[in-house]
Amino acid sequence: MTDNKKFIAQIGLGYWGKNILRNLYELDVLHTACDTSGDIISGHKEKYPEIHYTSSVSEILESSDIKAVVISSPAITHYDFVKKSLLAGKDVFVEKPLSLDVEDAAELVEIAVKEGKILMVGHILQYHPAVIKLREMIFDGKLGKVQYIYSNRLNIGKLRTEENILWSFAPHDISVILSLVGEEPIRISSMGGDYLSNGVYDTTMTSLEFSNGIKSHIFVSWLHPFKEQKLVVVGSKAMAVFDDMSREKLFIYPHKIEWKSGKIPVAQKADFHTVPLDQKEPLKEELKHFIDCIRERKSPQTDGHEGLRVLRVLELAENAMLSSSQAKSPYISETQKYYLHESSFVDDNVIIGDATKIWHFSHILSDSKIGKKCIIGQNVTIGPEVTIGNNCKVQNNVSIYKGVTLEDAVFCGPSCVFTNVYNPRAFVERKNEFYNTVVKKGATIGANATIVCGITIGQYALIGAGAVVKSDVPDYAVIAGVPAKQKGWACKCGVPLKFIKDKSTCKNCKSRYALKKKKLVIVKEEI
Repeated sequence: MTDNKKFIAQIGLGYWGKNILRNLYELDVLHTACDTSGDIISGHKEKYPEIHYTSSVSEILESSDIKAVVISSPAITHYDFVKKSLLAGKDVFVEKPLSLDVEDAAELVEIAVKEGKILMVGHILQYHPAVIKLREMIFDGKLGKVQYIYSNRLNIGKLRTEENILWSFAPHDISVILSLVGEEPIRISSMGGDYLSNGVYDTTMTSLEFSNGIKSHIFVSWLHPFKEQKLVVVGSKAMAVFDDMSREKLFIYPHKIEWKSGKIPVAQKADFHTVPLDQKEPLKEELKHFIDCIRERKSPQTDGHEGLRVLRVLELAENAMLSSSQAKSPYISETQKYYLHESSFVDDNVIIGDATKIWHFSHILSDSKIGKKCIIGQNVTIGPEVTIGNNCKVQNNVSIYKGVTLEDAVFCGPSCVFTNVYNPRAFVERKNEFYNTVVKKGATIGANATIVCGITIGQYALIGAGAVVKSDVPDYAVIAGVPAKQKGWACKCGVPLKFIKDKSTCKNCKSRYALKKKKLVIVKEEI
């Protein structure tokens, strides 16, 4: 440990991050606070002027005075920030979820072990006085044999598109339930509804079954008229209710079931009583635990392994949801882990990655390969023999024929066009004259743009709507017009760059670039 009392940096100061900032400030351990939004930083500076603020993650990673990082940025950034922080030699606390991908989370846990660094996940309820007391009562046998646990986490508030309600709300409840039961479930089922955005579940109901006979369900929704956060434990001697929205948090109902004539169960109700609790703020207790773990070099209660167990349950629940939504489709087997709308078709010898979604009236032709977590819109044709990477989005009315390859994270706007021959004739066979077209990682093709075959579109390039592109496109180039010409450069995050003396800093993510011999060079990447 360092002699410097302030040794922690925080990345992400927004929605939940502001609460973490307050607690780290009060605990007098905050060295640096980081956010890409100048407005957010300005707001905090008024309240905590003595804190050092930055928009550069690299500054934090390169500082020898910073020994640990607290990450409270959007979930989609967790994997990248956690990995970079661990590899930079920092202990890490990351808000839930650890990652949006189980394989990525497993990699983070492995890196933490290899580097000898502490990795803690923000499952805050584990540090709530009511949950701690409830766990003690269960282990002491005061509720009898636990038979059933259920939770409701409902609200109308901040809606998300990078993660669904299951991954946003349920990690807290899954974490608590696994700790109360003491094992992982042997069977998981789930169902949900995506009412606001296709493929993004707004409400889900998940059931868990355990080898010791305990069953559980978790109901989460952000389409609820009021906020409700309750967890109920049904035991053979009594029932316990943890109501986080109530002034008194923990209630015991010593109801009993008697059997009339040995055949008919009759409930014998009893008055409830509240359980006295320590008046401690769960978030502060959680952060104090992280600080203690750093100083004493001990494993956190909610370490990376615990976070990984929660993610495995989330992934299995999400796969169960996809399977239930596919039940009416004759084209889906029980082993498939992607969504295919019943109006769409997949030919033989096609490989489709986990969590990919294929929507209405689309057709995937033979010998094509689509990666993980892709979104294929309505009326899309892919193939034959086309390869599409992971995390791609192909919007409505796009055809991607043989000869076209999309690398990871490519965006194809509505009705954009790929050609594969130069001089087509209806009466002349030219299948042996296809030209190859490659769209590299992270590139964006605007709506109604036409990509003439035989070219390469560079990584993170940005093709304007309606453009006709006939030649190779450099990495990060902005292209528009008919015929298309380069209009400038774009950051990896998609924001156009403005240069002063051949140097530019992205106004959004603060990545820095330079122009050298008419080529874009990355000076420092912040995304």
